[in-house]
Amino acid sequence: MCLHQDRGQRMRQMDSLMPTLNDLYKRGRMTWTEQGKGWIGRPEEVLGALATDGFYECQRERAAIPIGRRPAEGAWAGVNPHTRTMASVTWTVRRAPAPPMVFIEIDGDSITRPAPTPVER
Repeated sequence: MCLHQDRGQRMRQMDSLMPTLNDLYKRGRMTWTEQGKGWIGRPEEVLGALATDGFYECQRERAAIPIGRRPAEGAWAGVNPHTRTMASVTWTVRRAPAPPMVFIEIDGDSITRPAPTPVER
């Protein structure tokens, strides 16, 4: 069960400044790679975008790492209580300078492209 915290009006105003998944894609902050069948981007930004999209964290796991090194992999799960949608994100950090590879699923479906905008529909 996920914990739902009441976010005050001040937080909602801040949310408008945070990017959504589509915003990250449009700004070039995450890009799809057919070769890796995943997104290249920063996991923290993807998780922040999912929070902006209404998802609340239920679970987060990171691989055990030596002190002073960055995480090699991790997993996150969240739920959007309004849509009753589940999201999961897994990532791997590759050797520098290669950016992390991020895999996103919503209700079990892999997200391989951004949602169409109202103009594209």
